[in-house]
Amino acid sequence: MDHTWPCVLLLLNTLIYCGHSQGIPAAVLTLQPNWPQIFMGESVTMICNIQEGDVTDWTYTWRRTFNNGYTDFTSTENKHQINATDLSVSGDYTCLGRNRHNQHYSMWSNRVRLTVTDQPKAVLSFAPQWMNPGDSVTLNCEFKESSTGWRFSWYKTVPYRAGLPSLLDKSYSVEPLSGYGTTEESYTLSSAGPTDTGGYVCRAGRGDPVYYTDYSQPQFLWSGDLQSSVSVRISPNRTQHFTSKSLSLICDLKGNSTGWRLMRYTETGVESGCSSNWGSITGSTCTITSTVTWDSGVYWCESGSGQYSNAVNITVSDGDVILESPAHLVNEGDSLTLRCKCRNQRCTNSKVDFYRDGVLIRNETTGEMTISAVMKSDEGFYKCKSDEIESSESWVTVRVPVSSTSVLVGVVVRLVFAGVLLTIILVLLCRHKIRKGGANIPHMIIHTDNNDNADRLQRSTSPVF
Repeated sequence: MDHTWPCVLLLLNTLIYCGHSQGIPAAVLTLQPNWPQIFMGESVTMICNIQEGDVTDWTYTWRRTFNNGYTDFTSTENKHQINATDLSVSGDYTCLGRNRHNQHYSMWSNRVRLTVTDQPKAVLSFAPQWMNPGDSVTLNCEFKESSTGWRFSWYKTVPYRAGLPSLLDKSYSVEPLSGYGTTEESYTLSSAGPTDTGGYVCRAGRGDPVYYTDYSQPQFLWSGDLQSSVSVRISPNRTQHFTSKSLSLICDLKGNSTGWRLMRYTETGVESGCSSNWGSITGSTCTITSTVTWDSGVYWCESGSGQYSNAVNITVSDGDVILESPAHLVNEGDSLTLRCKCRNQRCTNSKVDFYRDGVLIRNETTGEMTISAVMKSDEGFYKCKSDEIESSESWVTVRVPVSSTSVLVGVVVRLVFAGVLLTIILVLLCRHKIRKGGANIPHMIIHTDNNDNADRLQRSTSPVF
């Protein structure tokens, strides 16, 4: 009997403990908005719901657990806003309630892991970057970090103006594109034309109030097509140049065009004007007296209102061989001549191989190749090789001009469409008139006289049904 009582007491204690455990209210911790990853400058709200009584019946303990331990603090509100002012607010969060009336505690809530990272960087890309008139161009805005809830905004750059939203370095101001706010990570310019050339940026925002990322670095959409108001010319007129040589670029203005400046886009970013660190300006001509490899890039002229000229892609090589190819696009049917040029002399004493898109297409001993009537299929990347030394690649664009036949076909199609439309309108008008007064509209009936085999035409006013 003496040994039985301890067992009974142990059983009673176990039952009492289990009863108390089953009666302890649960706590549920949630995030609003439900973003387990946030960025510097953002904020989220943690909500602790105790599954018993009213919100005001409890005081709340919030615990953040991290690598070196944990921190607690108490509040009378079941909501706790976390402002990501630095990375240290990252951690695992839980909450606990204490009843104000009977001082009983709730259970600890579930754990919510919150990760704070640096402000995300939007990266803009698009294809194609060199457009032909009528192309569709798709812009893509991406993040390296994985996160949710973003709306993407798309902008075109314009010359810097105070009062407009601008990039951090004030190199450009930005203007939103139509329908620029979207949950999609892409934006399409349909049937792009000359007015679509220029710089573009994107950014994203989420939350209320909206938290925005920085603008992306500008990316540029260029065209080799000569524009009506201004064009950029290069002398010597080729895309590849040797180092330590002179090179001139001219903004060739037409009409009353004013306020144009030469721009270039290189590995170091966008540079405006013909500044002293890379050239000297005389009138509308910029001269680079001694080229270096970092002069490689895309050059264009830009107006004070944001209009763009055609662009030329220049490669400055410190090698011994370059390819001479036209800096501007070639019209279909024109003659195209490519030359392999050595640093100190023309490559005329050896065999020269010419390649398009990496495939050998011609073998010449004169150092040059000519396509007498170039076609669209001749478009591509060209390079040459002399004495086993290769040049860089250069892109040759072939433009298909609008032919007179195409214009005539367009006119005929429009005339046929207009004729069909006119016929439909006349038929509808006649049917409408018949419905209004069909009983009084005379019609023609042909009678045949079998006796004398003569046809007689008789007019009848009988109604038509």
